[in-house]
Amino acid sequence: METVHDNHGQVFAVLKDKMGRDGDEVTYTDGITVADIWDQVSTDLDDNTAYMSALNMEYCSEDTAVSDGAEVAFFPKVSGG
Repeated sequence: METVHDNHGQVFAVLKDKMGRDGDEVTYTDGITVADIWDQVSTDLDDNTAYMSALNMEYCSEDTAVSDGAEVAFFPKVSGG
């Protein structure tokens, strides 16, 4: 039997501005990844929107597994000069 979890996927900076909100509540089962949560919170954005992600305030890749109660955040990729 799969366990269902609720969490909040947060977005920051220009992503927040484009979406008009700071994220979404996400319902998921065991085995979800950061990319799966992005797919749920980014429905109002262009499919090609570049982003970086963090899990529990540490940079992570899209294929990182998300556990119950984890903090997931997304923010725009930036470049400097």
